[in-house]
Amino acid sequence: MKLDYEFEYMQLGLKIAYYRKYRGLTQEQLAEKIDKTPAFIGHVEAPNIQKAISLDTLFDISKALDIPVHKFLIFEDL
Repeated sequence: MKLDYEFEYMQLGLKIAYYRKYRGLTQEQLAEKIDKTPAFIGHVEAPNIQKAISLDTLFDISKALDIPVHKFLIFEDL
């Protein structure tokens, strides 16, 4: 992961956490739906851990949460 995109990855993780909770799923349930470990989901969602994910994984998360993938990629400027 490029440090240039650290802020974007943090926002991505927070959006995944938001929409996962919005859908009423635990990290374990989402992990099972996308064939990942709960620890992986926890690392992706944690704002203090920089965890890169592939587009395939993002598409899987989008599908599992029934949220259009573009919603995860709208970043706020600070």
